[in-house]
Amino acid sequence: MKPTMGERMGKLGIRIPLVIWTVAVIYPIIWMFLGSFKSNAEIYRNPWGFPESFSLDNFVHAWTNYQIGTSVFNSLTVTLLGAVLTLVLAIPTAYAIERVQFRGSSFLFTLYVSAMMIPMVLGWIPLFFLLDKINLLDSLVGLSIVYAVSQLPFTIFVLTSFISTIPKSLEESAAMDGLSPYGVLWKIITPLTTSGIITVTIMNTIQFWNEYFMALIFLQTNEKYTLALAIDYISSEAEYTNAWGTLFASLVIAIVPVIILYIIFQRRIAKGMVEGAIKG
Repeated sequence: MKPTMGERMGKLGIRIPLVIWTVAVIYPIIWMFLGSFKSNAEIYRNPWGFPESFSLDNFVHAWTNYQIGTSVFNSLTVTLLGAVLTLVLAIPTAYAIERVQFRGSSFLFTLYVSAMMIPMVLGWIPLFFLLDKINLLDSLVGLSIVYAVSQLPFTIFVLTSFISTIPKSLEESAAMDGLSPYGVLWKIITPLTTSGIITVTIMNTIQFWNEYFMALIFLQTNEKYTLALAIDYISSEAEYTNAWGTLFASLVIAIVPVIILYIIFQRRIAKGMVEGAIKG
């Protein structure tokens, strides 16, 4: 049957706002990419057009004069350490809450879920003094630990929903075959929750890569700045030196890894979120 006029108008009413929203989101990103290949004079002369020649001078200037390479390495370090540490802490905790029956397990799960509702900003001042006391202030390792702890409640919440759907008979059979509880966790449970692990890892990775405020508070030397702090510094410099092309190039360096990561794992992310919503 052909769609009626009302159905066509309904679909059109949905699609038009989506198209407008898509253009509003994508156009600034395209403008940023084009601006990264322009000179400062060309940005002022023709801010909305294509560059006359695609020059990499802005990228070279950002990499050499503003040490973006060091900041990229720092961001990679805290992102990888934070993501791995989150999984190392969250997987056993989620398994223990879901499978190991002990007094207070329900309360512990409720406590973790409640922690998701507490703004992280409330803990920044105590964390500052704590890291200073244990000599982890102005440390990439200390920042990675803070990142991991901040994402633990969300990660545990998602993983418990996946673990709850795994039949206990698999664990019982593995235990009868002589597999230890740790063996059951890492050889049975972990492979069966791959979708959930990939989903939370990607979401945590993007969160750590883009994080700004905690890095601003807990890092104090320029050599340890993450990419977000370096871009903020370049932005403040661009206001007085007109280094807008360098700023655009820095933003491109920051955003490209996130876009590539999402393109590669977009189906995994969508699958994991749908499965987590159904299983939860």
